[in-house]
Amino acid sequence: MSHISAPYPPDALILAPLSGYTDLPYRRAARECGCRFAFTEMVDAASLAYARKRSEGMLLRGEEEEFLGVQLVGADHEFLKKAVDVLNEYDFSLLDFNLGCPVPKVVKKGAGAELGRHREQALACFRILAERSRHPVTAKIRIVTANDPAPTLELVRGLAELGARAVTIHGRIREAFYAGPVAFDIIRTVREALPGLQIIANGGVTSLEKYREMRRETGCGAVMLARGAMGNPWLFREIAEAEAYTPPTLEEWRILVERHIAGMVELYGETSAMCMARKVLHDYFRGRGFPGPVRAKISYLATWNEFREFLDFAIREHAESYWSRLASEPEAERRLRRSESR
Repeated sequence: MSHISAPYPPDALILAPLSGYTDLPYRRAARECGCRFAFTEMVDAASLAYARKRSEGMLLRGEEEEFLGVQLVGADHEFLKKAVDVLNEYDFSLLDFNLGCPVPKVVKKGAGAELGRHREQALACFRILAERSRHPVTAKIRIVTANDPAPTLELVRGLAELGARAVTIHGRIREAFYAGPVAFDIIRTVREALPGLQIIANGGVTSLEKYREMRRETGCGAVMLARGAMGNPWLFREIAEAEAYTPPTLEEWRILVERHIAGMVELYGETSAMCMARKVLHDYFRGRGFPGPVRAKISYLATWNEFREFLDFAIREHAESYWSRLASEPEAERRLRRSESR
């Protein structure tokens, strides 16, 4: 296979398209922590083709976003054609095709990870994007089987032959969702078999240590962060700065969280934003020393003022024992740094 021009630098760190999460305020929080390469939320082809108004908000691009990809999911050829035609009206850095989403509402339509298991059907769908899109095309897949690299390799080879500029491989099968071991060996096998194609490794990177393991075991330079960055945009900075990294203080953590939610309020309006913000806040609070009864209050926040008052309350109630635990676990994930004034 001849060399295909790669869309990312060799050591790129990429924020995955996360359905229901990676909207403009979410990406701005990540970019504040050093994220350069990011995606919109995953967009459903049928919704974009026939309910365009409801999907247009997902396609917003900030003026400051130097790189922004869009990801499409679907299995119906006509929906895909119409959706690509819509996306051609927008300015994106690339168009990615989802062949890896394991969520039941996606796979029951024969799309996402289910489509990825049927090579010929998957390639027929990808061909539509490759031939119709004015943007460079890439794909995101899961490994097809857990032990044999051949089916995954053949899928990726087919995508490359149709013009995929890069392929991201999540190293777990569909049934594993987001848990369990990552098949580094399969990702490495594909990368070594297709040296002319950029392979991005994905799955289970939640810390600098796991990032280094992913790169070491797969041989991939480019890595995509997904759930590891949820509520932890500082992971981009931690990986970039390595041993020089210093975690945010409680006050620095609060400032970014507040700015993120304020962006949601501005974009969606207070009522909708505060409902949507609850899942985002649960991620920000997880593993950072806030007692369970404090975190439970997140599910009832309904207004901006309630949210601001809750942040004050949460910081007052932050567990003192968290700092002693960190002292005994210096490699703990999602760390905060104690302010010198405390």
